[in-house]
Amino acid sequence: MEPSRHEPSRYIVSIDLGTTNCAVAYIDTFEQKQDSPEIRLFRIPQVIACGTVEEQQLLPSFSYQVAPGEVPQGSLDLPWHEETEFVVGTFARERGSEVPDRVISSSKSWLSFSGADRTAPLLPWDAPEEVPHISPIEASSRVLKHIRDAWNHMVAKGNQDLFLESQEIFLTVPASFDATARELTVRAAKMAGISRVTLLEEPQAAFYAWIESTEEGWRKEVSVEDVILVCDIGGGTTDFSLILVSESQGELLLERIAVGDHILLGGDNIDLTLAYAIRNRLAGEGIKLDKWQMRGLLHSARRAKEQIFENRDCDLHPVTILGKGRRVIGGTISTELTRQEIEEVILNGFFPKCADTDQPKERQQAGLKELGLPYASDPAVTRHLAWFLQRHRNDSNLPGEALRPTAVLFNGGVMKAEPLKQGVIDALESWNGDKKGLKVLPSRSLDLAVAYGGVYYGLARRGRGIRIRSGIERSYYIGIETAMPAVPGMPAPIKALCVVRFGMEEGTEMDLPEREFGLVVGELVSFRFLGSTSRHDDRIGDIIEDWEEEGIEELVPLQTRLPAEEDQEGTPVRVRLHIKVTEIGTLELWFASQNKCWKLEFNVRQR
Repeated sequence: MEPSRHEPSRYIVSIDLGTTNCAVAYIDTFEQKQDSPEIRLFRIPQVIACGTVEEQQLLPSFSYQVAPGEVPQGSLDLPWHEETEFVVGTFARERGSEVPDRVISSSKSWLSFSGADRTAPLLPWDAPEEVPHISPIEASSRVLKHIRDAWNHMVAKGNQDLFLESQEIFLTVPASFDATARELTVRAAKMAGISRVTLLEEPQAAFYAWIESTEEGWRKEVSVEDVILVCDIGGGTTDFSLILVSESQGELLLERIAVGDHILLGGDNIDLTLAYAIRNRLAGEGIKLDKWQMRGLLHSARRAKEQIFENRDCDLHPVTILGKGRRVIGGTISTELTRQEIEEVILNGFFPKCADTDQPKERQQAGLKELGLPYASDPAVTRHLAWFLQRHRNDSNLPGEALRPTAVLFNGGVMKAEPLKQGVIDALESWNGDKKGLKVLPSRSLDLAVAYGGVYYGLARRGRGIRIRSGIERSYYIGIETAMPAVPGMPAPIKALCVVRFGMEEGTEMDLPEREFGLVVGELVSFRFLGSTSRHDDRIGDIIEDWEEEGIEELVPLQTRLPAEEDQEGTPVRVRLHIKVTEIGTLELWFASQNKCWKLEFNVRQR
């Protein structure tokens, strides 16, 4: 495989592959409407009840394993497909609250869990053996395939040039996803028949949506030296990013200066907390729930929370729990969840008041524990935020106190509750002291902003929008072994080849056509990566011989075995180098011979 180079497609499509819901937005670049075609939402057809298919703004990220004879034959069919084994979307989510053993949820969170084999059939987690199990990557692929098939049916209508797989697609991921989780996301897309994808960070996409919504008026909303916090709390993760407003030659510039860690903390944790609150209330009434009922209650609590968050006039929502046993029969237990109860439980547990010097609390772990997702040990979002700002205060090239956010942009379904937003605002304002008031930037849509923003970024890449600068904060080099006769007791000297210059923009790439190298394949070898924060004038392709004395330090080496044909093993293959720094901070080095390509990846955001 080689680095992708395609002609611009007719459509730019953005897919927000969320933990709880997915959204798809697009733009038809053939439209000519005041030089600014409209970004549209793709309403996704899906089964909402047996025999009923409707188009919805969101596609719930749920997959339900249908039992033989469970539903009437043909009642789950889609216009483009007959389905008998599983169903994706609204029906899967609703049915999952009744039969929790057969529903797969949070597959995106499982993709990021390094403690599990994400290609193994793990899901539905902890379900009986008779329920078919699939891998997290296959579960994500099912959702993406549904989106692809729906697009090809509704938009392409048989025209292969308009198939989704032929369009330029931006697939959003948490900013904190590690290299493996990103690669597995790309693999899930390929399994769904979508190979032309570019990954984009969700907080950046949300910010691009805000820029687009201002209709070029964003410069009036922010000022030089503003530090904007993007606070993205979705179904599975909490993501923080900081964007600095600077100035160059009289023009305002936007630069992303910090990205938070991967925090497995979001709507899933809140749903579980609400489920336990209901269980404790029922226990006080003499009603005890078993493990199976608790799983059903979890899905019912999620549905009640979403209904209350999405409808400001809804102050309570019924919660129904099936009677004991694994069959969808028998008596039910009815209760309700109120807006006040939700806000009190969430605000006290997830958004408590804290000092700007606080850190997430670590609790002593039990010697033995059940396997499962590694949720954050401290559910307090505000403490995680305080710790994020503390850690990056000295990394931002700003005076220490200047890192205090002066503006905030919210994203994610959890932020639909105004008291939760206010909890973050109160914390930030208390940390800012006597500084000017915090600006709250309006979100176009907490559910849809990421999808809209991905499309706007696609336009910006074509020169039709504003891009956030995210220059690399150091120069990077790869070690090249010098060709010289062997000398006893002396390893061959290593030269440093510059592959990333200081300040290089993420999302850029280039070739080194004038230089060839020998790439050793078929055996275990070590690639030595080097870096420098002081050498700002080196250009890609420059070679520095005495690098140890020139302000260049060695980083973590990468050991790997590149695949080879039988006659190539251990023999250097003549290759040319293609360099790409992706939008998510990964350095890709492509080594191309006459008939084959190899790729190495290195994270240029890790310090």
